[in-house]
Amino acid sequence: MQPDPVRLEDTRGWLVKAEKDLRSAEHGLSASPPLLEDVVFHCQQAIEKVLKGFLSWHDIPFRKTHSLEEIGRQCVNIAPTLKDLVDKAAPLTEYAWKFRYPGGMEEPTNKDAEEALQVSCEIYNQILAKLPFEARP
Repeated sequence: MQPDPVRLEDTRGWLVKAEKDLRSAEHGLSASPPLLEDVVFHCQQAIEKVLKGFLSWHDIPFRKTHSLEEIGRQCVNIAPTLKDLVDKAAPLTEYAWKFRYPGGMEEPTNKDAEEALQVSCEIYNQILAKLPFEARP
């Protein structure tokens, strides 16, 4: 049986956006000097979008939120094996806003950015592995 074309396109759309965020994060990390604020932002966004793509594939509605814990919890209800990864990702939620505005916030470190990129790539790959080939970008 063929998957619903609307659901397939919606899922693939989220995954394509997540992949672009990962590419942006990698590019920002390789810049000289590295664009650390952008790197951690794009890592958070990649995780958020890949998780939303997973929920879309499973036809699970989700709120408009940047909370990786909330979205991740919904994903863990579908695939309990994602729990450890979601737990690692949850602290990255604050990267959606923490460094995006002026106001005296410290900057992320190279280590923060590298760890965020590692977690986001790991989650992206784990989610892709749980989706059918036709849903992948």
